[in-house]
Order: sequence, then C-alpha cells, then structure tokens
Amino acid sequence: MRFNPLASFAAGIFLAAAVCSAAYFSVKSEASKAPAKTTEKEIVTENEPSEAEMIAGLESSGYIVQTVEEYNKKMEEAKAEAADKEKAAEDKAEDKKVVYRVVINVTDGMTSIDVGKMLVKAKIVDDAFKFSKAVEKKKVENKLRPGSYEVDSDMSQDEVIAAIFK
Repeated sequence: MRFNPLASFAAGIFLAAAVCSAAYFSVKSEASKAPAKTTEKEIVTENEPSEAEMIAGLESSGYIVQTVEEYNKKMEEAKAEAADKEKAAEDKAEDKKVVYRVVINVTDGMTSIDVGKMLVKAKIVDDAFKFSKAVEKKKVENKLRPGSYEVDSDMSQDEVIAAIFK
C-alpha cells in the first residue's frame, strides 16, 4: 500500500472538524440561557465653547485663525503679486532675445526646400515648406547660386530670401 499525503491531510482536517463541532454542541452556554439585559446610559454633554474661546485656544496652540473674507482677500493679493512677478520675468526674457547667426553653404543641385531645411535646423525660420512657398511666390527659386551666405534670426523672411537668392 502506498502512502498518500493528500488523503492523510484530508483525514486530519475532517477529524479536527468533527472534534471541534462535538465540543461546540455538547457544552451548554450560560450566556444563551440568560435573557439579555439592557442598560441605559445617560449621556452628559458639555457646553460647547464660544467662538471667541475656540479662536483663543487655536491661537494659543500656534494656529492662525482668519475669516473667509480675510482668506479670499489674501489669496487675491497673492495671485496679483504672482502675476506681477510673471510679467516682470517675461519682460526680462524679451529683453534677452537670443539671435542665431549662421553661415549657409549652398551647393550645386540644392533647391529652396533644402535651403529651408537648413534654416529650420539653424532656427532661422520655423517651417521649410512655408519658406519654399515664399520663395516660389517671389519667383526667385531659379536665382539660387552656390556659395556661402550669412543670415541671422533677426532678419525677416524676405531679408533671408534676398540674402540667399540673389
């Protein structure tokens, strides 16, 4: 006969359950025979402190007590101050505008879209396709000649086109 651990475990659980249920049903509990006793307790409420007493207690603990109107007023002042600081920071940022200056080397076979892509990489123009369309609109796409051209981000798009397409 082979030893089966799973069957032994099941038999042990069954035996433990049988012993526990026999003990539970054989012992008569005195708590189940006695009627339930109810007692009423009188609830004593203390007088609630006044608003002034509560404020004094909180302030003595280190808290700051303010009304809703005072809070809203301080929040508006803080928002206005933050907006002023943000505006001042923007003004400073405008004063320190970065100018990119680059030398564009045009070679044989390049088109206006190729030049536009180079200008986008150099942060001179925003969109190469729009730059190419502007060149075509001015009808100077055939005037692109090989060479080196110096342009910067302060120049307008028309000035850039005039500098490169001569």
